[in-house]
Amino acid sequence: MDSLAADRRPRKRNTANVQGEPMSKQHIYKLTAFPKDISLRDGTKITFRPMVAADEQELIAFFKRVPAEDRYYLKEDVTSPSVIKKWIQELDYDRALPILAWAGGRVVGDGTLHRTRASARRHVAEIRIIVDAIYRQKGLGTLLLHELAGVANANGIERVKIEAVAEKEDQAIKAAEYVGFVRVGLLPGHAKDMDGRLRDVVILEMPMGKWFEWWQF
Repeated sequence: MDSLAADRRPRKRNTANVQGEPMSKQHIYKLTAFPKDISLRDGTKITFRPMVAADEQELIAFFKRVPAEDRYYLKEDVTSPSVIKKWIQELDYDRALPILAWAGGRVVGDGTLHRTRASARRHVAEIRIIVDAIYRQKGLGTLLLHELAGVANANGIERVKIEAVAEKEDQAIKAAEYVGFVRVGLLPGHAKDMDGRLRDVVILEMPMGKWFEWWQF
């Protein structure tokens, strides 16, 4: 669950004010639960909250710490300040809701819930997650997934999906399956690794009813 991230698509409006705080929480998603403090398996304290404009520099620093091979599979150059600035300027929680994980004043994880405005697919969302290498194997990716799935479930989304590169993101696939995602498709050769070899992309999905039952067990 520690490298399920990709790009954010262009947004039409900015939902953060000049101080970097969200202008309103009355959008599609109910965000009154944030910021939220949690603890990892090893006791590390983490704070989850939506990304705001003031996070720009910390977000750049975070992505520079992510291993190059992990960044390679993302859809944008996340080490480019201009890319991050565009995300900040076009923040639109209704289209893409980024939840950042903070520890010790640094961003250590980024999870995003992506939802289209097209009526025919409004009931489906995609989750993308990436975690700082030193915070992996501690349950952070799974907790980010839980948080985003909870937001989806509370706001009428019926299904969530995840895409991961086979063999290169197997830990993420296993983590997703652990919390109830099932494989629903395979896209042969839809990614290339750093050596130019074709890799399959696995599509996993979970109905929100199944997610709710799993986490209430």
